[in-house]
Amino acid sequence: MPRRLQNPASGAPRSPIRTWPKEERPRERLIQHGPQGLSEAQLLAILLRTGTDSQNALEVARQILERFGGVAGLSQAGTAELCKIGGIGLAKAATIKAALELGRRALAQEERPAQFRGGAEVARFFLPRLSGLKQEVFLCALLDSKNRLMKDLPISVGSLTASLVHPREVFLPAVRESAAAVLFVHNHPSGDPSPSEEDRVLTRRLRQTGEVLGIPVLDHIIIGNGRYVSFQEEGWLD
Repeated sequence: MPRRLQNPASGAPRSPIRTWPKEERPRERLIQHGPQGLSEAQLLAILLRTGTDSQNALEVARQILERFGGVAGLSQAGTAELCKIGGIGLAKAATIKAALELGRRALAQEERPAQFRGGAEVARFFLPRLSGLKQEVFLCALLDSKNRLMKDLPISVGSLTASLVHPREVFLPAVRESAAAVLFVHNHPSGDPSPSEEDRVLTRRLRQTGEVLGIPVLDHIIIGNGRYVSFQEEGWLD
């Protein structure tokens, strides 16, 4: 009875990928056919490049995805967590995190609106970058005179409970880039976007600084798990 040949891309051979037929190696398949036809494990194996003495890169990639529950879970994993997996050192962990961040930013760029017309648009734009992070990240978005995004800058990466932001650090790039206005966005790792008292105090300080500099603060958006709070929509900027 004829037996089907095992496909190295779908099976679990322990032979090094470099010994496979060229048309079955993940990197060569990507070059030949594009990345769309590759599995998540194959794409991750290309980033890893090498495996261990007992596992090739594809097997290590499968192990990583299984450990973290797929790409969504992997995107939330820290460098130290990745390094606990055999065959993953700091260099490979950094490569994985960099690739995930590039993908996150590319998605945000694709969804960039012509101009921000309200808190919902701002939240949708920044959600792919900030959702699910384990630390607070505070961003300053620089806008032109038509509320179009010029660029956004990370101002502070804080602990799980707080992020330290100084008005000088916030408005220096706004002045340098001749921004007409700014808005602020940060995440709550807890998933609850309700502002803390610290958030309210910081927003007042930033709004007052903006008034002095002639760079109005249009909004402060807090992002949680699929939800957001807009200071402007709630009337808290007045």
